[in-house]
Amino acid sequence: MTDRLSNRDARRLFISLHGLSEPLFRKLTDMELAMRIEQIGFVQIDSVNTVERAHHMILHARNRTYRPEQMARLLEKDRLLFENWTHDASAIPTKFYPYWGYRFRQNSAKLRERWRKFRRPGFEEAIASVLARISDDGPAMARDFGGDKPKNADGWWDWHPSKTALEFLWRTGVLAVCRREGFQKVYDLTERVIPEKYRACQPNKIETIDWLCRAALERLGFATAGEIANYWETVSKPEAQQWCRANLGTGLREIEIECTETDKPRSVFAFDDVVDRLEDAPDPLPVLRILSPFDPMIRDRQRAKRLFGFDYRIEIFVPAHKRQYGYYVFPIMEGDRFVGRIDIKHRRQEDGSLHVTGLWPERKIKFGRVRQRALETALEQLRRFCGAGAVTFSDGYFREGC
Repeated sequence: MTDRLSNRDARRLFISLHGLSEPLFRKLTDMELAMRIEQIGFVQIDSVNTVERAHHMILHARNRTYRPEQMARLLEKDRLLFENWTHDASAIPTKFYPYWGYRFRQNSAKLRERWRKFRRPGFEEAIASVLARISDDGPAMARDFGGDKPKNADGWWDWHPSKTALEFLWRTGVLAVCRREGFQKVYDLTERVIPEKYRACQPNKIETIDWLCRAALERLGFATAGEIANYWETVSKPEAQQWCRANLGTGLREIEIECTETDKPRSVFAFDDVVDRLEDAPDPLPVLRILSPFDPMIRDRQRAKRLFGFDYRIEIFVPAHKRQYGYYVFPIMEGDRFVGRIDIKHRRQEDGSLHVTGLWPERKIKFGRVRQRALETALEQLRRFCGAGAVTFSDGYFREGC
């Protein structure tokens, strides 16, 4: 008989696995931070700085004592994290580095073909030139080659050949990001950044797929083959399906999870110890948090919709007159559910305030006195974290019923 997890239990397990059931104000050491990131799997790095960078907001949402310099030390000094791609640019535990070799080999053929097709003449020559310069002269940024992206460029196809070469060498593992300056990547030879013990370990394709699928399912708690594939975005869905079939009955089983009232129960895969893991999962903390749009809780938008009934998308690329909410609206989570979304901005170039433009409660959610006070507390904590001045509000910011 197939086991079934209630929607509440499924949410409790998923929230716990993503570090949102831990004490908010317990002092976080660098080593504990490294363990938190390993628990999550990776932390997405994004350039949008409406309030604070995405990776910093993800970690601050889990521990209020977190400070950005801690992550910088793990990346740039201790080398406990490295920067590369999952579904997007991310900070990843360095102990995972051996399993990126498979991705590097995939990228070598795929990106070379793509960028050769669109590139202006000079891309191939730029690869050799860039590599020789960094090898001889040390770390460098794109601007050191006179290859900044044109101001009106539409995408990577408009990059200078040297910039394209840097990205190609980084995404294929020849170069690594050794640090950032003003959020610009500084590249160096991989052997001067990644410790030798991780570079020397080279699992084969079968071992890599097995690790990636297991590591994804460990962090998801339960998942379809598609969700397992989407977690790192390295294995394909057919590869994940084959892995699930091969391991079914030998440590892996199928269970059902109840979704929100608008979705039917869903068949998913889980490890045999899923019930034990559920029993060990603490209840979510009854606090209100403002999450990054790139938080692991909602990165898989369809999973978030099924599990939490929260239909979310980023509207950065939606024309202003077509946006339902706003340019960069943050999800609001309370306990084990999403209660709204909020449009906030650190107005660095204006009055320095953390400014609230709009607040949209979810359906059937009321922002009474207690919840409003909890929101004000969360905004004050975020204000201190990003170094803003006072929290300010636009007239008519509360948009109930929108």
